Amino acid sequence: MTTTPFISRKGMTRRSMLGAALAAVPLAAVAGPAWADPAAPAVTRLMLPVPTGPHPVGTVQLHLVDRSRPDDIAGPGHFRELMATVWYPARDVQRYPVAPWMPAGALQAFLADAGFSALVRLGPLTAGHVGAPVRRSGRRLPVVVFSHGAHSHQGDHTVMVQELASHGYAAVTVAHQYDTYTEFPDGRIAVPLYDRQAPTLPGDFAADLRFVLDCVEQLAAGCNPDVDHRELPAGLLGSLDPRRMGAFGWSKGGTATACATLADERIRAGLSLDGPMQMNPPLAGDLDRPFMMMSAVFTRATDPEAAAFWSHLRGWRLNIQAQGAVHVSYGDNEALFPQVAKLLGWSGQQLQDVIGTLDPDQAVKIQQAYPLAFFDEHLRHRRGHLLDGPSPAFPAVTFLP
Repeated sequence: MTTTPFISRKGMTRRSMLGAALAAVPLAAVAGPAWADPAAPAVTRLMLPVPTGPHPVGTVQLHLVDRSRPDDIAGPGHFRELMATVWYPARDVQRYPVAPWMPAGALQAFLADAGFSALVRLGPLTAGHVGAPVRRSGRRLPVVVFSHGAHSHQGDHTVMVQELASHGYAAVTVAHQYDTYTEFPDGRIAVPLYDRQAPTLPGDFAADLRFVLDCVEQLAAGCNPDVDHRELPAGLLGSLDPRRMGAFGWSKGGTATACATLADERIRAGLSLDGPMQMNPPLAGDLDRPFMMMSAVFTRATDPEAAAFWSHLRGWRLNIQAQGAVHVSYGDNEALFPQVAKLLGWSGQQLQDVIGTLDPDQAVKIQQAYPLAFFDEHLRHRRGHLLDGPSPAFPAVTFLP
């Protein structure tokens, strides 16, 4: 396995959360005979919740190169290289394999860095079917692009992504070079690089998002942006709607979403999942397009940058917070860690130290409902009532004035 080192920055990351959680668990609990012995009974994979939408989900990876941005880390003649994954409503999934949560090599590297190597065989599967044909309904699909957090990976919010796809969206997740775990078609495994010179600031992530929007426009025009010219699923070319594009991201990806939305009018609506809003250069200008903040740790009351960003929102805006949520609560952790806790014999307190006191089932439902309601209202003009105020279906969600 060849690895390409990618960047890490000091701060609150999913990796540090994993390490802190594992520190309280004896290694024997992870690496006992049942995990190591090939002859031992099979252990059930970790599971992600099934999306609630009416459509099955298809998925395909894209290998992208932004030739407008030279890559000084990789050396002369190299350009910014990204992996992206498109999730979409599918027409027929019966003959198509189910996609893993992460490519095998990237998952192995990710879990090794977090101290969970023994769980590599339990990596969850998704609801996405690789290469399944796109469902065409007479109207093009609205598009949302997703930006992950620091030292994470493009699958870390699969619960949200496949939920959107099951409801008729094309969701494109981006693996931000030098700050991610991913796998390239030639077998290279990328891991975070500890180098402050690497382009991994929120502005760099935002530039990736804007480049991916360019690629969405190519797909909409019937062109394949994959640099290896790999075959795309039937119906994907020409199926995306570049006039209805949104963006969302978690943590640093939420900050990047704000940066990209401010800079690019093609993004009609932006959503930040507990983004710290630490922008460099500082925020300049106002935003008149819809923006929603789902806060946990980086609240306007405790984070001056988040409060400053909010003051620049001149269009539709909303800030909600789930009581009991921690920084990693708006993501797949809420579905996966309760299962890990049972496997490893964690106490209730150990689990809460990782995912907070928000009920995990409620947390998953919040992830599925609120981003969908936001993009439905602002990309599809399907106005519901969930974003109007507190709902008895989600008692933990508060609306911040």
